[in-house]
Amino acid sequence: MNLLLAFIAFNFIIIIHELGHFLVAKAVGIKVLEFSLFIGPKLFSIQRGETTYSIRLLPIIAYVKMEGEEEASESERSFNKKPVLARAAVIAAGPLANLLTALIILTIVFSVNGFQTTEIDAVQNNSPAAGIGIQEGDKIVEYDNKKVYQPMDLVQFLYVSKGKPAEVVIDRGGNRITKTINPQVIPEKKYYMLGYTALEAQGPNSAVVGGLAKDSAAAKAGLKIKDKIIRINDTPINSRQDVSDFLSKNKEKPVKVTVLRDGSEHILNVTPTMGKTPEQYNIGIGFKIEEGNLAGAAKHSFVFTYSTAKSVGYTVYWLVTGQAALNQMMGPVGIFNTISDVVENSVSLRDIFINLLHITAYISIAIGATNLIPFPALDGNKLLLLGIEAIRRKPLPVEKEAYISMVGFVLLIMLAVYTVYNDILRVFTGG
Repeated sequence: MNLLLAFIAFNFIIIIHELGHFLVAKAVGIKVLEFSLFIGPKLFSIQRGETTYSIRLLPIIAYVKMEGEEEASESERSFNKKPVLARAAVIAAGPLANLLTALIILTIVFSVNGFQTTEIDAVQNNSPAAGIGIQEGDKIVEYDNKKVYQPMDLVQFLYVSKGKPAEVVIDRGGNRITKTINPQVIPEKKYYMLGYTALEAQGPNSAVVGGLAKDSAAAKAGLKIKDKIIRINDTPINSRQDVSDFLSKNKEKPVKVTVLRDGSEHILNVTPTMGKTPEQYNIGIGFKIEEGNLAGAAKHSFVFTYSTAKSVGYTVYWLVTGQAALNQMMGPVGIFNTISDVVENSVSLRDIFINLLHITAYISIAIGATNLIPFPALDGNKLLLLGIEAIRRKPLPVEKEAYISMVGFVLLIMLAVYTVYNDILRVFTGG
C-alpha cells in the first residue's frame, strides 16, 4: 500500500509537469503528436483528433511529443515555426505547472495543519541564542547574509556554514537588530536512542514524536506519532535534548517512557539501541506554529514555495563549491522510499492524506525548480537557448541544439544512475 501511494504521488508530479507542456502547446496552436503516460513499448493507445494518447510498459514518468520539437519541420503548426515567446511559454509551462500545483496543495495542507513561522516561541537556557539576547517573539529575518523565509532555511544555512560564527538579523517589534552568533557544534557521535524523530529540532515540540524508524525499539513498544514524551523513568522531559542527556547516562538499560496521548498518560517499556548522528549545529530556538486559515495558508504557501525553489539554486551552488556532498542527493528510489516512510509514519487516514499531500507538494516544487536550471536537457536550458535566439534574431542550428541536449542527457543519466545507487545504499543500510 505504501509503495503504491508513493508510486501514484511521484507519477502525479511528473504527469502534471507534462500536462503543463501539453495544454500550453495546444493553446498556442502547436501540433501535439502524442501524450504518453510512462515510457517503453506501447500497451494501449487511442487517437483523439491529431493526438495519440498512450500508456506504455515502464510505469515511470510521462512525455509529450510535439511536431518539430526534436527535428526540423516545415509545418506552420510545428514547434520550431512558432514565435520565441510561444515556444518559451510551452517550455516554461511544465515547471510552472509543478509550482502552481504545489501552491494549491500547500494551501490545503496549511489550512488544515497550520504552519511554522519565523517567530520564535522558545529560547533554550544557556544556548547560543540566549547568549546574544534573542527573545521569544523575535522573528529571524536573515542568517549569514541570507534571507530566512521559513525555519527550514535556517536549518540549511546552519548545515552549510558548518557552525561557523555568523550574523543573524532579527525583527523585534518592527526594529531590526543584528547580532553575531556562535552556533553550538555537536560532534558526530554514537549514541543511544529510542528510535523516533522529533516533531521539531528544538524547543518544546522537540519532545513530541514526529516520526518513527522502522522496527525501532520505540515503535515495537507502542510509541505513536504525536505522543509527547513527558518522563523517562522518574526524570521529567521537556525537549529532545533532555531525552538525549538521559539516554547518554542510561545507555542500553531498559527504561519506562511516559507519554501524553490524547490527554492521557501511557507508560511504555523501551530498551534503547545504539545509533549514530552526523555533526549537528544548534542555536537553541523553537518556532511558533500558526493555526491554519485560508488567507494565511495561501500567503504562506507562496512563501514556502518560493523559499523551497530558491533552495534548489542554493543547493546547486553548494554542490559546485563543495559545501554540500553529491552523495546526499536523492533520486527516484529515494523519493519513493521517502514518500513510503511518510505514509507508514501516519497514524490515521487523515494524517496519511495530509502528509502525502505535503511531501508531494515539496517534491513537486523541487522538480519544477530543478527543471528551470539552465543545464543541458532541462527546460531551463531550452529557455536559455530561446533567449539566445531572441538576441541573435535567428535560431541556433538544429544540430547544435541536438548535440547540447545529447550531452546533457548523457550527464543526467550518469547522475541518475549515481543517485539511484546512493538511494539503494541508504535504503539497505538505513543511512
